[in-house]
Amino acid sequence: MNGKEVQNFWQDHSERFLEMALRTDRMEILENPDGHGKKTGECGDSVEFFILTDTHGTISRVSFLVNGCLNTVACANAVCELVEGKPLGEAWDLTPEEVIEYLESLPQREYHCAELAVGALYLGIADVERKKREPWKKLYGRNADSR
Repeated sequence: MNGKEVQNFWQDHSERFLEMALRTDRMEILENPDGHGKKTGECGDSVEFFILTDTHGTISRVSFLVNGCLNTVACANAVCELVEGKPLGEAWDLTPEEVIEYLESLPQREYHCAELAVGALYLGIADVERKKREPWKKLYGRNADSR
């Protein structure tokens, strides 16, 4: 990036987008998560969520790993912000449009990053629900479905 592109980057994005794009405290693998979901987009970026729930089925913590651009990181962080503290049923209702609105300045050409992050979340929630039905799978971690 040249100086003008860097200046435009900071000016073209909302404070919330910049916070979500640069925040790193949720980038980790949670030990023994209740749910795990990973999705790779057509662009090649991937998002992987790790979900912990409490005894009432409320999402108590979400972490993620991203192999991709800052827009994908911003979307993954936004997903965490929007679902932590909510019951699983409400988390299913999250849409890419809500992530885009929350970020305020995600470029339109990057809307697929919001779709990718929400899709990975859905896979993680489905995994939580599957492990509730088949609790033995949690003992095997992320590799239970490949056995």
